[in-house]
Amino acid sequence: MPRNADAPPPVQLVLDFDSTIVALEGLDELARIALAEDPERERTVEAIEAITRDGMSGAIGIDESLRRRLAMLTIRRKHVDAVVRLLRRRLSPSFRKHIAAVRRNAGRIHVVSSGFREYVEPVCADLGIAAGRVHCNALRWKGDRVVGFDETGPLAKPGGKAKVVRGLRLPGRVVAIGDGITDAEIRDAGAAHEFVAYCENIEREAAVARADRVARSVDELLWLYRLPGSPSFPKSRMAALLCENVHPDAAKALRDEGYRVEMVSDALPEDELARAVRGVSILGIRSKSRITPRVLAEADRLLAVGCFCIGTEQVDLAAAAGRGVAVFNAPYSNTRSVVELAIGEIVMLLRRVPDSVRLLHDGGWRKSATGCTEVRGKVLGIVGYGHIGSQLSILAESMGMQVIYHDLEERLALGNARKCRTLGELLAKSDAVSLHVDGRPSNRNLIGERELRRMKPGAVLLNLARGHVVDLDAVAASIRAGHLGGAGVDVFPEEPLSNRDPFDCPLRGLPNVILTPHVGGSTAEAQQAIGEFVAARLVDFVNTGGTGGCVNLPQITAPPVPRAHRFLHLHRNQPGVLAAVNAVLAKRRINILGQALRTDDAMGYLVTDVDRRYAADVVDELKAIPGTARLRVLY
Repeated sequence: MPRNADAPPPVQLVLDFDSTIVALEGLDELARIALAEDPERERTVEAIEAITRDGMSGAIGIDESLRRRLAMLTIRRKHVDAVVRLLRRRLSPSFRKHIAAVRRNAGRIHVVSSGFREYVEPVCADLGIAAGRVHCNALRWKGDRVVGFDETGPLAKPGGKAKVVRGLRLPGRVVAIGDGITDAEIRDAGAAHEFVAYCENIEREAAVARADRVARSVDELLWLYRLPGSPSFPKSRMAALLCENVHPDAAKALRDEGYRVEMVSDALPEDELARAVRGVSILGIRSKSRITPRVLAEADRLLAVGCFCIGTEQVDLAAAAGRGVAVFNAPYSNTRSVVELAIGEIVMLLRRVPDSVRLLHDGGWRKSATGCTEVRGKVLGIVGYGHIGSQLSILAESMGMQVIYHDLEERLALGNARKCRTLGELLAKSDAVSLHVDGRPSNRNLIGERELRRMKPGAVLLNLARGHVVDLDAVAASIRAGHLGGAGVDVFPEEPLSNRDPFDCPLRGLPNVILTPHVGGSTAEAQQAIGEFVAARLVDFVNTGGTGGCVNLPQITAPPVPRAHRFLHLHRNQPGVLAAVNAVLAKRRINILGQALRTDDAMGYLVTDVDRRYAADVVDELKAIPGTARLRVLY
C-alpha cells in the first residue's frame, strides 16, 4: 500500500543477530574455525551446537550456555578476525538483498544479542547500524588469547535481553525480532509490545508458538510495519506453484527471491488446479496443465504463468490477459534436444531399427538389409522452419541429407535448404517428413489421409510438434496398407496427466513405429535451461513489471527507477486511458518521473514511475478508470 516515505516510523525494531541478521550462529562458527586442526573437531562442534540449541530453547540459561561453550575452545584474535569475514559473507539473504532499506531504517534498529561484540559490531556496521545501537556480550582477553567473557554484563545472564531493552526506554511501539526463546522473553517481560519469530534461516517450533507474528524476510518486516523501503507486498508471503516436474533450478531461483514454492510432480485436472491456484501468485506448468477461464477465475492472486516449455496453447491467453496475468514461455531453450531426437529417429526409422529391437526382445533373430537405407542422399522435408526446424536443417545437411522445407512465413534458408511453395510439393519429394509447427487451431490434422497419400511410398513421418497436428488413425491405416514406411511420434492428441495413468493410441504395436512419451525436450540440459529462462522472466515481471518475452501482453522493458513508486496499469485497448491516468496524477499533483505505454489489439500496458509522496486513495482512483483490468503498485 502506498504511503508517505518521510512519515515517522510507527515502531522501533529490536533485532537478534545470530540466525537472524546472519544465517549462522556466530559462536558455533567461531568454534569451527578455532578447532580447524583439532582431530576431535567434529565431535566437539556437535557438542557445542547441542549446547547452543539448549540455550535457544530455554533448557539452560544463557550464562551456562556461554560458559560451557567457551570452556571447550582456545580462541585467538586470528580466529575472531576469520569469523568476522565469514559472517560478512553470510548475511541472511534478504538482509543482503534489501541492504539499502536496512541502512535507511538503521536509526530505528537496535541489535540485542547474546553473541560477542568482537564479531557482531563489525557486521552491524556494514548495515549502517551504529555501535551505540549494538548491545551484546564482550570477550575477555589475555594478550592474543580469549580467557573468558564478561559475566557481569546483563546479556550474560538469563533475562538479560529484556533488561537491556527496558533500559533503552525506546519511544513508540517496540517489536522484538529473532529466532529464539530469549527474544520472545523480551515481550514476555513487558519490554516489547510484540514478538516476531524470524524464520528466514531456521524455524524453531517453540519460538513460533510464542510469536505474535512470523516473518521470513526483511521485506516482510518492512511491509508489516510500513517502514520506508517496504514493497507493495512481500515475496515471503507470495506463493509459487510449479506443476509437472518443473526443473528444480526454477524452484531454487524463486526461493532465492523469497517466494514460498510448492512443487507438484503431475499435471492437475481442472477441478484440482482451480482449487490449488487460490492464493498463488506465480504458476508454473509444462504442456499438460490446462489454464482455462474457470481456473483463472479462482486464481485470486495470480500475477503470472510460466510455461516451462515451448508451446502456450494450454493457456487461454486472452482470458489471462483480461485478468492482467502475464504468460511466459521458453521458445528456444529445448531446441537442440528436440532436434537431436528427430535426427536419431530418422536414422532409426530408415534402418527399420524398431522392428529389429522388437524381434530381438522376443527372442528372434533376423539379420537383413531389406528396406534399410542410409540417410545420406535422402530428402528430408521439414514442415515449419522456425527455431527447431531450421536447426534440424543444419544437422541433417551435415549428415548428407538434402533438405527442403515449407513454412507459411518467409524464412531465411540455412545452408543448401530449399523452400517448397506448397505442403503437397514437400510431401511428394521427401523420404522423411518432420513436423515442427505450432499449436494454432488451423494446424489441426495438418497431416491426414489425403496428405499421407501424397507422400512417397516407404517414406517415414515424424511428429515432435503438437499432438493434434496428425490424424493418428490415418497414419495407422497407411502403415498397415504398406504405404507409409514408418513413424516416430512424441506428442499425442490425448496424453496421460501423470506417469501412473494408462496410455493408448492407434499406433501401438505397428511395425517400424517409435513412440516416445512427449520427451522431445526432456533432457537434463534442456530442462535446466528452460527452468532458468522462464524463472528469470517471472522474477523480472514481478520485480520490475517488465514483460519482455511475454506472449499475451504488450512488451515493455522496465528497469527499476530509484527513489520512485511504480504503477503498472493493464487495461483494455481503448481511447482515453492514458489521458485518464495522467489526469488523476495531475489532479493529485503527483510528479511523473517516467512513463511507457505499449498496446496490442486487445490490451494496453502502462508503466508509470512517480514520486513517493502520494495519498493511498490515488490507487483506488486509478483502479476505477474505465477499461482497467489490473493495477499493481511496485516498491
